[in-house]
Formats: sequence, C-alpha cells, structure tokens
Amino acid sequence: MRPPRFEGPVSFVALGDSLTEGVGDPVGDGAWRGWAALLADGLAEEPVAFTNLAVSGSQTQDVLERQLPAGLALKPDLVSVVIGVNDTLRCTFDIQAVAARLDQVYAAFTEQGAVLLTACLPDPGTMLGLPGALAHPLARRQRAVNTVVHALSDRYGAVHLHAREGDWITDRALWSADRLHPGERGHRQLALRFHALLEEHGLATGPAPSPEPEFPAPTRSASLWWLATAGTGWVARRCTDLLPQLLTLAADEVRHRARGTSARLDLRASAAVSAALAALSVAEQPDAA
Repeated sequence: MRPPRFEGPVSFVALGDSLTEGVGDPVGDGAWRGWAALLADGLAEEPVAFTNLAVSGSQTQDVLERQLPAGLALKPDLVSVVIGVNDTLRCTFDIQAVAARLDQVYAAFTEQGAVLLTACLPDPGTMLGLPGALAHPLARRQRAVNTVVHALSDRYGAVHLHAREGDWITDRALWSADRLHPGERGHRQLALRFHALLEEHGLATGPAPSPEPEFPAPTRSASLWWLATAGTGWVARRCTDLLPQLLTLAADEVRHRARGTSARLDLRASAAVSAALAALSVAEQPDAA
C-alpha cells in the first residue's frame, strides 16, 4: 500500500525514546538534535512544523499513554514511531504487551490519516559488546520486537526502515561513546536513509540531509566525562532492574548451549511472537468471543 502524498504545509511529529530525542547529537547548552530534526529540514521546500515528543528512557507503554495523546492532538501528516529497545532492557519484558501497544499506536495515527514512519533496530547486547551468554537473550528479545514491528508496519502501510543491520552498525565513527546511541554522523545517516525512503514514495521533496557533521566530534575526555556522569546513572538503573534477570537468562543460555539445545530458546521466542500477533488478529475480529 503506497502512502498518500502530503498536501500543503507538512506537519511532522516524532515519538520514541532517546534515539529519537537525539541523544548522541548535541547542539550546545545540553540540548539534543537527532535524526528526526535533521529529517524534518528536508521533508519539503517550505518550513515543516516539527514536534519531537520523544523522551529518553521511554518504553512502548510511555508512548501509548503519554506521547500518543499529545501526538494525535497535533494531527500530523507524518509521524515516526521508533521504540522498543528500552522494553527489551526491562525485567518486565512481554512481547505480547509490546505488540498490543504498538498496534494501538499505529492504528490511532493511521486512522487519523497520518503517514507512519517506523524502523527496526540493532540489539543492545551486540552494540555494547556483551559476552555471548548475556548478549544472546537481549538479541532474542530485540528480534522479537523487530518481527512485531515488521508485521505491524506492513499491516498499517508504514514507511519502514531496516536499521538493524548494515555497515552503519559496525562503523564506530558513527556511534557515540556509550555504544548505544549514534553520534552526529550516525544520526545523519539515519536521517538520510529515512529521507531516501520517503523520497521514493514522493513524500520528501526538500534537500536530503548532509552526511557531513556540522560540529566537531566530542573529544575523548568529553566522552569519558559523559559516560562517568549520565552513563553511570544508566548503568545503575539497569543493574537494579534488568541485571538480576539477565544473569538468570544467561545461565539458562549456558545450560542449553552445553546440552546442544539452544534452538529451543529461539523456538520459544518465535512461538511467543506468533502468539502475540495472533492475539491481535483475533482482537480485530468483531465476532471473536
């Protein structure tokens, strides 16, 4: 299904977490810019009404309960919903709940007539360089989220960016010191890739964002200082939330690997995703009991 073209001045609203908020792309005075703001500048020849509702640390529940109502009130022509990594980093991770929330968000905006912009993302364990036993459970969760995003993006005719793999993932020059957020170059690459997709659909008529950075890269000392302040807080929160469960998952991973039954973990995760999507399909049937 081809998205409709915009008519008149374009309104763009961005929902999500720290990636969309712009963490990793500082513009001074503690402010972030990010890929969504860079993309907004190239959507049309005339100025675009851009509102960034993304908040660092957000999960799908935050998007559904807080960002969605604010976004709907703005009646955007284009809305980006890039979310899910923080859900995988919580001990409360539930792929069926994630799927149900994303389904509600996507449906609400498309029913209002907005063009939906989505993306699948790399798994945090790989980006952080965690040992295999720790990285594999996080990768399995992120694959589950990506599978749901793929399915729902297709269902709602979203313009979808496959951002979970490719050279940009392994190019350290594109990433910030924390290894989870793009630096300015990385945010520009995301903006460029989104712009190219929208241009293919006739939805981006302005100039593509420049791949070249506007600001000098943070010095090593500045990056280390950021990690020692803001980064330390992030690690502390994850240690009290995810770490205990992640260690349990890692132990399970090691046991299955020793027995040669690791495939069972993948099958279990796939079955959970299938059940989550099936539950949404049943809920859409008016005669369902």
